[in-house]
Amino acid sequence: MRGPGVRVVGRYAMFGEIAAGGMATVHLGRLLGPVGFSRTVAIKRLHPQYAKDPDFVSMFLDEARVAARIQHPNVVPTLDVVSLEGELFLVMDYVAGESLGRLLRALRDRGPRVPPRIVGSIMTNVLYGLHAAHEARSERGEPLGLIHRDVSPQNVLVGLDGVARVLDFGVAKAAGRVQTTGDGQVKGKLSYMPPEQIAGGEIDRRADIYAASVVLWEALTGRRLFDGPNDAAILQRALTEPVPPPSQLAGALPEGVDEVVLCGLARRADQRFQTAFDMAVALEERLGVETPRQVAAFVEQVAREPLSRRALMVQEIESRSSALPVVASSSEPTQVLHTHPTLMTPAPVPGDSSVSSISLAATHPPGPQRRSHALPIAIAVATLGLGAGALALVLVLQGGRDASTAGSERPASAAPAATSAAFAQDVPVVSAVPEPSAAPSASSVVAAASGSSSAAAKTAPSPQRPTKSGCNPPYVVVNGIRKLKPECL
Repeated sequence: MRGPGVRVVGRYAMFGEIAAGGMATVHLGRLLGPVGFSRTVAIKRLHPQYAKDPDFVSMFLDEARVAARIQHPNVVPTLDVVSLEGELFLVMDYVAGESLGRLLRALRDRGPRVPPRIVGSIMTNVLYGLHAAHEARSERGEPLGLIHRDVSPQNVLVGLDGVARVLDFGVAKAAGRVQTTGDGQVKGKLSYMPPEQIAGGEIDRRADIYAASVVLWEALTGRRLFDGPNDAAILQRALTEPVPPPSQLAGALPEGVDEVVLCGLARRADQRFQTAFDMAVALEERLGVETPRQVAAFVEQVAREPLSRRALMVQEIESRSSALPVVASSSEPTQVLHTHPTLMTPAPVPGDSSVSSISLAATHPPGPQRRSHALPIAIAVATLGLGAGALALVLVLQGGRDASTAGSERPASAAPAATSAAFAQDVPVVSAVPEPSAAPSASSVVAAASGSSSAAAKTAPSPQRPTKSGCNPPYVVVNGIRKLKPECL
Protein backbone atom coordinates (compact mmCIF):
# COMPACT_ATOMS: atom_id res chain seq x y z
CA MET A 1 0.00 0.00 0.00
CA ARG A 2 1.58 3.22 -1.14
CA GLY A 3 1.23 6.08 1.26
CA PRO A 4 -0.74 6.35 4.49
CA GLY A 5 -3.44 8.61 3.06
CA VAL A 6 -7.05 7.57 2.73
CA ARG A 7 -9.30 9.24 0.19
CA VAL A 8 -13.07 9.13 0.45
CA VAL A 9 -14.73 8.70 -2.95
CA GLY A 10 -18.48 8.99 -2.58
CA ARG A 11 -19.39 6.33 -0.07
CA TYR A 12 -16.07 4.48 -0.44
CA ALA A 13 -12.75 4.86 1.32
CA MET A 14 -9.95 4.38 -1.22
CA PHE A 15 -6.62 3.11 0.06
CA GLY A 16 -3.26 2.40 -1.55
CA GLU A 17 -2.57 1.20 -5.08
CA ILE A 18 -2.25 -2.53 -5.67
CA ALA A 19 -1.94 -2.65 -9.48
CA ALA A 20 -1.49 -0.38 -12.48
CA GLY A 21 -2.16 -0.67 -16.18
CA GLY A 22 -2.45 1.32 -19.36
CA MET A 23 -5.92 2.61 -18.54
CA ALA A 24 -6.13 2.72 -14.76
CA THR A 25 -4.68 2.03 -11.36
CA VAL A 26 -6.41 -0.39 -8.99
CA HIS A 27 -6.81 0.38 -5.30
CA LEU A 28 -8.17 -1.48 -2.35
CA GLY A 29 -11.27 0.20 -0.99
CA ARG A 30 -13.91 -0.10 1.64
CA LEU A 31 -17.61 0.55 1.37
CA LEU A 32 -18.72 2.72 4.31
CA GLY A 33 -22.37 1.93 4.89
CA PRO A 34 -24.84 2.76 7.65
CA VAL A 35 -25.49 0.69 10.79
CA GLY A 36 -21.96 -0.69 10.75
CA PHE A 37 -22.16 -2.33 7.33
CA SER A 38 -18.88 -2.37 5.41
CA ARG A 39 -17.31 -4.32 2.60
CA THR A 40 -13.91 -4.58 0.98
CA VAL A 41 -13.95 -3.67 -2.71
CA ALA A 42 -11.53 -3.03 -5.57
CA ILE A 43 -11.63 0.50 -7.02
CA LYS A 44 -10.28 1.04 -10.51
CA ARG A 45 -9.27 4.67 -10.95
CA LEU A 46 -9.07 5.62 -14.62
CA HIS A 47 -6.17 7.76 -15.79
CA PRO A 48 -6.95 11.49 -16.06
CA GLN A 49 -6.76 11.62 -19.85
CA TYR A 50 -9.78 9.33 -20.06
CA ALA A 51 -11.81 11.21 -17.48
CA LYS A 52 -11.23 14.51 -19.33
CA ASP A 53 -12.69 13.21 -22.60
CA PRO A 54 -16.48 13.88 -22.46
CA ASP A 55 -17.25 11.34 -25.21
CA PHE A 56 -15.29 8.65 -23.39
CA VAL A 57 -16.98 9.48 -20.07
CA SER A 58 -20.44 9.22 -21.62
CA MET A 59 -19.69 5.93 -23.36
CA PHE A 60 -17.93 4.54 -20.30
CA LEU A 61 -20.91 5.22 -18.04
CA ASP A 62 -23.33 3.70 -20.55
CA GLU A 63 -21.22 0.57 -20.97
CA ALA A 64 -20.71 0.20 -17.23
CA ARG A 65 -24.47 0.25 -16.69
CA VAL A 66 -24.88 -2.42 -19.35
CA ALA A 67 -22.09 -4.54 -17.84
CA ALA A 68 -23.93 -4.52 -14.52
CA ARG A 69 -26.51 -6.79 -16.17
CA ILE A 70 -24.02 -9.68 -16.21
CA GLN A 71 -24.63 -12.00 -13.27
CA HIS A 72 -22.37 -15.06 -13.38
CA PRO A 73 -19.84 -16.67 -11.01
CA ASN A 74 -17.13 -16.43 -13.70
CA VAL A 75 -17.46 -12.67 -14.09
CA VAL A 76 -16.26 -10.13 -11.52
CA PRO A 77 -19.36 -7.99 -10.95
CA THR A 78 -19.40 -4.23 -11.38
CA LEU A 79 -20.84 -2.80 -8.17
CA ASP A 80 -20.79 0.93 -8.81
CA VAL A 81 -19.47 3.74 -11.00
CA VAL A 82 -18.44 7.04 -9.43
CA SER A 83 -17.84 10.24 -11.38
CA LEU A 84 -16.36 12.76 -8.96
CA GLU A 85 -14.16 15.85 -9.23
CA GLY A 86 -13.26 15.20 -12.84
CA GLU A 87 -12.32 11.57 -12.22
CA LEU A 88 -13.91 8.20 -12.93
CA PHE A 89 -13.90 5.27 -10.53
CA LEU A 90 -15.12 1.77 -11.28
CA VAL A 91 -16.03 -0.19 -8.13
CA MET A 92 -15.79 -3.96 -8.38
CA ASP A 93 -16.09 -6.89 -6.05
CA TYR A 94 -12.77 -7.70 -4.41
CA VAL A 95 -11.62 -11.27 -5.07
CA ALA A 96 -8.56 -12.64 -3.30
CA GLY A 97 -6.40 -14.13 -6.03
CA GLU A 98 -3.96 -13.30 -8.83
CA SER A 99 -4.28 -12.39 -12.47
CA LEU A 100 -3.48 -15.04 -15.04
CA GLY A 101 -0.98 -12.63 -16.59
CA ARG A 102 1.10 -12.49 -13.39
CA LEU A 103 0.86 -16.25 -12.92
CA LEU A 104 2.13 -16.89 -16.45
CA ARG A 105 4.91 -14.34 -16.03
CA ALA A 106 6.05 -15.93 -12.75
CA LEU A 107 6.13 -19.39 -14.31
CA ARG A 108 7.91 -18.09 -17.41
CA ASP A 109 10.73 -16.81 -15.20
CA ARG A 110 10.95 -20.10 -13.28
CA GLY A 111 10.69 -22.49 -16.22
CA PRO A 112 7.76 -24.89 -15.57
CA ARG A 113 4.46 -24.46 -17.39
CA VAL A 114 0.93 -24.55 -16.05
CA PRO A 115 -0.35 -28.13 -15.78
CA PRO A 116 -2.71 -28.78 -18.74
CA ARG A 117 -5.73 -29.67 -16.61
CA ILE A 118 -5.25 -26.49 -14.56
CA VAL A 119 -5.28 -24.60 -17.88
CA GLY A 120 -8.45 -26.45 -18.81
CA SER A 121 -10.18 -25.38 -15.59
CA ILE A 122 -9.14 -21.73 -15.90
CA MET A 123 -10.03 -21.37 -19.57
CA THR A 124 -13.39 -23.15 -19.37
CA ASN A 125 -14.30 -20.74 -16.56
CA VAL A 126 -13.29 -17.85 -18.81
CA LEU A 127 -15.34 -19.16 -21.73
CA TYR A 128 -18.41 -19.72 -19.57
CA GLY A 129 -18.11 -16.18 -18.22
CA LEU A 130 -17.82 -14.79 -21.75
CA HIS A 131 -20.86 -16.76 -22.85
CA ALA A 132 -22.88 -15.33 -19.96
CA ALA A 133 -21.91 -11.82 -21.08
CA HIS A 134 -22.74 -12.54 -24.72
CA GLU A 135 -26.17 -13.85 -23.69
CA ALA A 136 -26.98 -10.98 -21.30
CA ARG A 137 -30.34 -9.30 -21.80
CA SER A 138 -31.91 -6.02 -20.81
CA GLU A 139 -34.73 -5.55 -18.32
CA ARG A 140 -37.16 -6.03 -21.21
CA GLY A 141 -35.56 -9.31 -22.23
CA GLU A 142 -33.81 -7.92 -25.31
CA PRO A 143 -30.28 -9.16 -26.19
CA LEU A 144 -27.62 -6.58 -25.27
CA GLY A 145 -25.00 -7.81 -27.74
CA LEU A 146 -22.28 -7.22 -25.16
CA ILE A 147 -18.69 -7.97 -26.26
CA HIS A 148 -15.65 -7.74 -24.01
CA ARG A 149 -13.20 -6.61 -26.75
CA ASP A 150 -10.18 -6.93 -24.45
CA VAL A 151 -9.84 -10.55 -23.35
CA SER A 152 -6.25 -11.00 -22.20
CA PRO A 153 -4.34 -12.67 -19.34
CA GLN A 154 -4.40 -9.39 -17.41
CA ASN A 155 -8.22 -9.43 -17.41
CA VAL A 156 -8.53 -12.97 -16.06
CA LEU A 157 -8.47 -13.25 -12.26
CA VAL A 158 -7.85 -16.68 -10.72
CA GLY A 159 -9.15 -16.69 -7.17
CA LEU A 160 -8.00 -18.52 -4.09
CA ASP A 161 -11.34 -20.32 -4.26
CA GLY A 162 -10.14 -22.06 -7.43
CA VAL A 163 -12.51 -20.13 -9.73
CA ALA A 164 -11.37 -17.98 -12.66
CA ARG A 165 -13.26 -14.78 -13.43
CA VAL A 166 -13.26 -12.28 -16.29
CA LEU A 167 -12.66 -8.60 -15.50
CA ASP A 168 -13.49 -5.26 -17.06
CA PHE A 169 -16.57 -5.70 -19.21
CA GLY A 170 -17.71 -2.50 -20.80
CA VAL A 171 -14.38 -0.66 -20.52
CA ALA A 172 -12.75 -1.66 -23.79
CA LYS A 173 -15.51 -0.33 -26.03
CA ALA A 174 -15.23 3.15 -24.55
CA ALA A 175 -11.45 2.95 -24.59
CA GLY A 176 -11.53 2.15 -28.29
CA ARG A 177 -12.41 5.74 -29.07
CA VAL A 178 -9.29 7.24 -27.49
CA GLN A 179 -7.13 4.37 -28.71
CA THR A 180 -7.80 5.33 -32.32
CA THR A 181 -5.73 8.27 -33.50
CA GLY A 182 -6.50 10.72 -36.28
CA ASP A 183 -4.70 8.70 -38.95
CA GLY A 184 -6.65 5.54 -38.11
CA GLN A 185 -3.84 3.76 -36.24
CA VAL A 186 -5.18 1.29 -33.70
CA LYS A 187 -3.51 1.15 -30.32
CA GLY A 188 -3.97 -1.44 -27.63
CA LYS A 189 -3.34 -5.16 -27.16
CA LEU A 190 -2.86 -6.12 -30.77
CA SER A 191 -1.61 -9.55 -29.76
CA TYR A 192 -5.15 -10.57 -28.73
CA MET A 193 -7.20 -8.79 -31.41
CA PRO A 194 -8.81 -10.80 -34.22
CA PRO A 195 -8.11 -9.67 -37.78
CA GLU A 196 -11.56 -8.13 -38.20
CA GLN A 197 -11.03 -5.93 -35.15
CA ILE A 198 -7.57 -4.85 -36.31
CA ALA A 199 -9.07 -3.91 -39.68
CA GLY A 200 -11.70 -1.78 -37.97
CA GLY A 201 -14.62 -3.89 -39.19
CA GLU A 202 -17.74 -5.04 -37.40
CA ILE A 203 -17.15 -7.55 -34.63
CA ASP A 204 -19.37 -9.87 -32.65
CA ARG A 205 -18.96 -12.46 -29.89
CA ARG A 206 -16.54 -14.45 -32.03
CA ALA A 207 -13.94 -11.71 -31.47
CA ASP A 208 -13.88 -12.66 -27.79
CA ILE A 209 -13.58 -16.34 -28.74
CA TYR A 210 -10.49 -15.55 -30.81
CA ALA A 211 -8.87 -13.58 -27.97
CA ALA A 212 -9.63 -16.35 -25.47
CA SER A 213 -8.01 -18.86 -27.84
CA VAL A 214 -4.84 -16.76 -27.89
CA VAL A 215 -4.81 -16.82 -24.07
CA LEU A 216 -5.38 -20.59 -24.14
CA TRP A 217 -2.46 -21.12 -26.55
CA GLU A 218 -0.14 -19.03 -24.36
CA ALA A 219 -1.23 -20.77 -21.12
CA LEU A 220 -0.51 -24.20 -22.64
CA THR A 221 2.86 -23.30 -24.15
CA GLY A 222 4.16 -20.74 -21.67
CA ARG A 223 5.07 -18.40 -24.55
CA ARG A 224 3.61 -15.35 -26.30
CA LEU A 225 1.84 -16.18 -29.54
CA PHE A 226 2.17 -12.85 -31.37
CA ASP A 227 5.14 -10.86 -30.09
CA GLY A 228 7.61 -8.44 -31.58
CA PRO A 229 9.73 -5.35 -30.98
CA ASN A 230 6.95 -2.98 -32.05
CA ASP A 231 3.30 -2.79 -33.04
CA ALA A 232 4.10 -3.18 -36.75
CA ALA A 233 5.85 -6.50 -36.17
CA ILE A 234 3.02 -7.72 -33.95
CA LEU A 235 0.47 -6.66 -36.54
CA GLN A 236 2.30 -8.47 -39.34
CA ARG A 237 2.49 -11.72 -37.40
CA ALA A 238 -1.10 -11.57 -36.22
CA LEU A 239 -2.39 -11.13 -39.78
CA THR A 240 -0.11 -13.41 -41.78
CA GLU A 241 2.00 -15.75 -39.66
CA PRO A 242 0.67 -19.32 -39.38
CA VAL A 243 -0.13 -20.49 -35.85
CA PRO A 244 1.74 -23.64 -34.75
CA PRO A 245 -0.25 -26.23 -32.80
CA PRO A 246 0.40 -25.88 -29.04
CA SER A 247 1.60 -29.49 -28.78
CA GLN A 248 4.71 -28.57 -30.82
CA LEU A 249 5.93 -26.40 -27.94
CA ALA A 250 4.15 -27.85 -24.91
CA GLY A 251 4.88 -31.49 -25.55
CA ALA A 252 2.26 -34.19 -25.53
CA LEU A 253 -1.29 -33.02 -25.01
CA PRO A 254 -4.49 -35.08 -25.01
CA GLU A 255 -5.80 -35.93 -28.45
CA GLY A 256 -7.96 -33.26 -30.01
CA VAL A 257 -6.66 -30.32 -27.97
CA ASP A 258 -4.75 -28.86 -30.93
CA GLU A 259 -7.90 -28.91 -33.04
CA VAL A 260 -9.87 -27.04 -30.36
CA VAL A 261 -7.22 -24.33 -30.03
CA LEU A 262 -6.68 -23.86 -33.76
CA CYS A 263 -10.43 -23.72 -34.40
CA GLY A 264 -10.73 -20.84 -31.97
CA LEU A 265 -7.76 -19.10 -33.68
CA ALA A 266 -9.19 -19.25 -37.20
CA ARG A 267 -8.66 -15.88 -38.91
CA ARG A 268 -12.10 -16.03 -40.47
CA ALA A 269 -14.85 -15.60 -37.91
CA ASP A 270 -17.19 -18.08 -39.60
CA GLN A 271 -14.58 -20.85 -39.16
CA ARG A 272 -14.34 -20.45 -35.37
CA PHE A 273 -16.59 -21.77 -32.65
CA GLN A 274 -19.80 -19.79 -32.92
CA THR A 275 -20.31 -19.53 -29.17
CA ALA A 276 -17.98 -19.54 -26.20
CA PHE A 277 -20.14 -22.22 -24.63
CA ASP A 278 -19.45 -24.62 -27.52
CA MET A 279 -15.71 -24.08 -27.16
CA ALA A 280 -15.86 -24.58 -23.36
CA VAL A 281 -17.63 -27.92 -23.78
CA ALA A 282 -15.11 -29.07 -26.41
CA LEU A 283 -12.20 -28.06 -24.19
CA GLU A 284 -13.62 -29.92 -21.19
CA GLU A 285 -14.02 -33.07 -23.25
CA ARG A 286 -10.61 -32.96 -24.94
CA LEU A 287 -8.30 -31.41 -22.35
CA GLY A 288 -10.11 -32.13 -19.09
CA VAL A 289 -10.40 -29.95 -16.02
CA GLU A 290 -9.04 -29.96 -12.50
CA THR A 291 -10.95 -29.49 -9.26
CA PRO A 292 -11.21 -25.99 -7.73
CA ARG A 293 -9.17 -27.23 -4.78
CA GLN A 294 -6.26 -28.09 -7.07
CA VAL A 295 -6.54 -24.77 -8.89
CA ALA A 296 -6.50 -22.88 -5.57
CA ALA A 297 -3.42 -24.80 -4.42
CA PHE A 298 -1.66 -23.95 -7.69
CA VAL A 299 -2.41 -20.22 -7.32
CA GLU A 300 -1.25 -20.16 -3.71
CA GLN A 301 1.98 -21.96 -4.60
CA VAL A 302 2.88 -19.70 -7.52
CA ALA A 303 1.81 -16.37 -5.98
CA ARG A 304 2.31 -17.00 -2.28
CA GLU A 305 4.35 -13.86 -1.59
CA PRO A 306 2.12 -11.25 -3.29
CA LEU A 307 -0.99 -12.91 -1.91
CA SER A 308 0.41 -12.72 1.63
CA ARG A 309 1.25 -9.05 1.23
CA ARG A 310 -2.22 -8.31 -0.12
CA ALA A 311 -3.89 -10.21 2.74
CA LEU A 312 -2.01 -8.02 5.22
CA MET A 313 -3.13 -4.93 3.32
CA VAL A 314 -6.75 -6.04 3.45
CA GLN A 315 -6.46 -6.71 7.17
CA GLU A 316 -4.96 -3.26 7.68
CA ILE A 317 -7.63 -1.36 5.77
CA GLU A 318 -10.41 -3.27 7.51
CA SER A 319 -9.01 -2.25 10.88
CA ARG A 320 -8.48 1.34 9.76
CA SER A 321 -11.88 1.72 8.12
CA SER A 322 -13.64 0.99 11.42
CA ALA A 323 -12.49 4.43 12.63
CA LEU A 324 -13.67 6.27 9.50
CA PRO A 325 -16.95 8.21 9.53
CA VAL A 326 -19.93 6.43 8.04
CA VAL A 327 -21.11 7.88 4.74
CA ALA A 328 -24.90 7.84 4.65
CA SER A 329 -26.70 7.40 1.37
CA SER A 330 -28.99 10.33 2.20
CA SER A 331 -28.93 13.46 4.34
CA GLU A 332 -32.29 12.52 5.80
CA PRO A 333 -32.27 10.64 9.13
CA THR A 334 -32.86 6.95 8.94
CA GLN A 335 -36.25 5.89 10.25
CA VAL A 336 -36.42 2.61 12.12
CA LEU A 337 -39.63 0.62 11.90
CA HIS A 338 -41.06 -1.55 14.66
CA THR A 339 -43.00 -4.47 13.25
CA HIS A 340 -46.24 -5.78 14.67
CA PRO A 341 -48.48 -8.57 13.33
CA THR A 342 -50.96 -5.91 12.17
CA LEU A 343 -48.93 -2.69 12.24
CA MET A 344 -45.80 -1.05 10.88
CA THR A 345 -45.25 1.82 13.32
CA PRO A 346 -42.48 4.44 12.99
CA ALA A 347 -40.17 4.49 15.96
CA PRO A 348 -40.29 7.63 18.09
CA VAL A 349 -37.96 10.36 16.91
CA PRO A 350 -36.20 12.25 19.72
CA GLY A 351 -37.73 15.67 20.16
CA ASP A 352 -40.79 14.90 18.07
CA SER A 353 -43.69 14.54 20.45
CA SER A 354 -46.20 13.94 17.66
CA VAL A 355 -44.35 10.91 16.34
CA SER A 356 -43.77 9.63 19.87
CA SER A 357 -47.42 9.82 20.77
CA ILE A 358 -48.41 8.09 17.52
CA SER A 359 -45.97 5.30 18.22
CA LEU A 360 -47.22 4.79 21.78
CA ALA A 361 -50.83 4.73 20.67
CA ALA A 362 -50.16 2.39 17.79
CA THR A 363 -48.36 -0.17 19.90
CA HIS A 364 -51.76 -1.46 21.11
CA PRO A 365 -53.81 -3.43 18.59
CA PRO A 366 -57.01 -1.57 17.68
CA GLY A 367 -59.41 -4.53 18.02
CA PRO A 368 -59.33 -5.11 21.81
CA GLN A 369 -59.25 -1.36 22.39
CA ARG A 370 -62.61 -0.88 20.61
CA ARG A 371 -64.18 -3.78 22.51
CA SER A 372 -63.16 -2.28 25.89
CA HIS A 373 -65.03 0.95 25.02
CA ALA A 374 -68.05 -0.78 23.52
CA LEU A 375 -68.90 -2.78 26.66
CA PRO A 376 -69.42 0.24 29.02
CA ILE A 377 -71.43 2.04 26.33
CA ALA A 378 -73.71 -0.98 25.86
CA ILE A 379 -74.25 -1.20 29.65
CA ALA A 380 -75.09 2.50 29.83
CA VAL A 381 -77.58 2.26 26.98
CA ALA A 382 -79.23 -0.78 28.54
CA THR A 383 -79.48 1.01 31.89
CA LEU A 384 -81.11 4.07 30.31
CA GLY A 385 -83.52 1.84 28.44
CA LEU A 386 -84.55 0.02 31.63
CA GLY A 387 -84.94 3.31 33.45
CA ALA A 388 -87.15 4.73 30.71
CA GLY A 389 -89.26 1.57 30.71
CA ALA A 390 -89.72 1.74 34.48
CA LEU A 391 -90.74 5.38 34.27
CA ALA A 392 -93.28 4.61 31.58
CA LEU A 393 -94.64 1.75 33.69
CA VAL A 394 -95.13 4.01 36.72
CA LEU A 395 -96.88 6.67 34.67
CA VAL A 396 -99.17 4.15 33.01
CA LEU A 397 -100.12 2.66 36.39
CA GLN A 398 -100.80 6.16 37.74
CA GLY A 399 -102.93 6.99 34.72
CA GLY A 400 -104.82 3.71 35.08
CA ARG A 401 -105.67 4.42 38.69
CA ASP A 402 -106.93 7.89 37.83
CA ALA A 403 -109.00 6.62 34.95
CA SER A 404 -110.63 3.88 37.00
CA THR A 405 -112.25 6.45 39.32
CA ALA A 406 -114.10 8.05 36.43
CA GLY A 407 -116.59 5.16 36.30
CA SER A 408 -117.07 2.05 34.30
CA GLU A 409 -119.03 3.65 31.45
CA ARG A 410 -115.89 3.75 29.26
CA PRO A 411 -112.41 2.17 29.35
CA ALA A 412 -109.43 4.04 30.65
CA SER A 413 -107.23 5.71 28.02
CA ALA A 414 -103.48 5.35 27.65
CA ALA A 415 -103.20 8.88 26.36
CA PRO A 416 -103.02 10.44 29.85
CA ALA A 417 -100.06 8.21 30.70
CA ALA A 418 -98.17 9.32 27.63
CA THR A 419 -99.22 12.90 28.31
CA SER A 420 -97.94 12.63 31.88
CA ALA A 421 -94.49 11.61 30.67
CA ALA A 422 -94.43 14.56 28.31
CA PHE A 423 -95.80 16.90 30.90
CA ALA A 424 -93.02 16.02 33.29
CA GLN A 425 -90.63 17.46 30.70
CA ASP A 426 -92.95 20.36 29.91
CA VAL A 427 -93.27 19.25 26.31
CA PRO A 428 -96.74 19.39 24.68
CA VAL A 429 -97.90 16.16 23.06
CA VAL A 430 -100.04 16.25 19.91
CA SER A 431 -102.76 13.66 20.19
CA ALA A 432 -103.16 11.43 17.19
CA VAL A 433 -106.47 10.07 18.56
CA PRO A 434 -109.47 12.44 18.55
CA GLU A 435 -111.32 10.68 21.39
CA PRO A 436 -109.88 9.05 24.55
CA SER A 437 -112.08 6.01 24.01
CA ALA A 438 -109.97 5.01 20.96
CA ALA A 439 -106.92 4.29 23.14
CA PRO A 440 -106.18 0.75 24.39
CA SER A 441 -106.81 -0.22 27.97
CA ALA A 442 -104.27 0.73 30.62
CA SER A 443 -103.85 -2.88 31.71
CA SER A 444 -102.78 -3.95 28.22
CA VAL A 445 -100.25 -1.12 28.02
CA VAL A 446 -98.81 -2.16 31.37
CA ALA A 447 -98.43 -5.75 30.20
CA ALA A 448 -96.66 -4.68 27.00
CA ALA A 449 -94.27 -2.35 28.85
CA SER A 450 -93.27 -4.91 31.44
CA GLY A 451 -92.82 -7.72 28.88
CA SER A 452 -94.82 -10.09 31.10
CA SER A 453 -96.63 -13.02 29.50
CA SER A 454 -98.88 -13.69 32.53
CA ALA A 455 -102.66 -13.57 31.94
CA ALA A 456 -103.16 -12.12 35.41
CA ALA A 457 -101.27 -8.98 34.39
CA LYS A 458 -103.87 -8.36 31.69
CA THR A 459 -107.04 -8.91 33.82
CA ALA A 460 -106.17 -7.63 37.30
CA PRO A 461 -108.46 -4.70 38.24
CA SER A 462 -106.99 -1.37 39.23
CA PRO A 463 -107.37 -0.36 42.86
CA GLN A 464 -110.23 2.15 43.52
CA ARG A 465 -109.87 5.52 45.22
CA PRO A 466 -112.09 8.63 45.52
CA THR A 467 -112.28 10.81 42.43
CA LYS A 468 -111.04 14.37 42.86
CA SER A 469 -113.39 17.17 42.07
CA GLY A 470 -113.05 18.55 38.55
CA CYS A 471 -110.87 15.66 37.37
CA ASN A 472 -113.33 13.99 35.05
CA PRO A 473 -111.73 14.21 32.57
CA PRO A 474 -108.29 14.99 34.14
CA TYR A 475 -107.11 17.09 31.18
CA VAL A 476 -108.17 20.02 29.04
CA VAL A 477 -107.86 20.42 25.24
CA VAL A 478 -106.17 23.64 24.08
CA ASN A 479 -105.87 24.14 20.32
CA GLY A 480 -106.27 20.43 19.84
CA ILE A 481 -103.56 19.61 22.41
CA ARG A 482 -104.35 17.73 25.60
CA LYS A 483 -102.82 19.12 28.79
CA LEU A 484 -103.04 17.33 32.12
CA LYS A 485 -104.62 19.27 34.98
CA PRO A 486 -102.01 19.74 37.73
CA GLU A 487 -104.57 19.29 40.50
CA CYS A 488 -105.45 15.86 39.17
CA LEU A 489 -101.96 14.43 39.64
